[in-house]
Amino acid sequence: MIFSLSLLVPQAVIVTTLAMQPQDAASGFRPAASSDVSKTTQPSQPLTLEMRGDIFMARKMYREAAETYKEASPDSAVIENKIGIAYHQMLQTEIAKRYYERAIKLDSDYPEAVNNLGTIYYSRKNYRRATKLYQRALRLSPNSASIYSNLGTAFFARRNYKSATLAYQKALELDPEVFEHRNSWGVLLQERSVEERAKFHYYLAKTYAKAGMNDRAINYIRKALEEGYTDRKKMMEDPEFTSLRKLPEFQELLAMEPRVL
Repeated sequence: MIFSLSLLVPQAVIVTTLAMQPQDAASGFRPAASSDVSKTTQPSQPLTLEMRGDIFMARKMYREAAETYKEASPDSAVIENKIGIAYHQMLQTEIAKRYYERAIKLDSDYPEAVNNLGTIYYSRKNYRRATKLYQRALRLSPNSASIYSNLGTAFFARRNYKSATLAYQKALELDPEVFEHRNSWGVLLQERSVEERAKFHYYLAKTYAKAGMNDRAINYIRKALEEGYTDRKKMMEDPEFTSLRKLPEFQELLAMEPRVL
């Protein structure tokens, strides 16, 4: 699962992979095992400090979450990583960086913390360092769609569009919803801030089209055009859009008036 601020704004990040407690557990209530009211209901387990911190994170109470996590185990890479995320969501990236580094020191094979440290360098426009960290995280977790998405975005920021496309295709292969996540808690950050938004959406459209997901491809072409993408000749030449060109929706998009920036 994924933790986000918002899509495509400065320092926008999404977070993934954490099993949140069910609503009834969070409220301290557990329903009976059957409708027979004569049976005794077992009391629910008390919430741990980590669970309480997770609840604060889900409610976007990041400072309260950080303080609660700090009361939990000080030698846990998972907890240190979660504290980093809480500060990251408050845009206190230097503090977040320290906690990610602490998590990695406690567990050098913890891919989530390595990935999250990469998002810090990405936010500072050190895209080369971010790329290396994402690649390191993928060596530890080779089937993570979110990390492949981050790697693609880092390559995109470096204008290495070929490598970005390959990474995006792999991400989509692993998780068809990877670019659509909107959840608000978790342990792995997914970076979504880019400077060339129109081109970014155009490349996502190509990725979806190649995967045969035509509706989403059309949607992202529309976004690209609305954000100022102007190379309509390229749309008629890119092989990924071959199957789309006969669709009325695609033809309507090409007939749209160019946006004046």
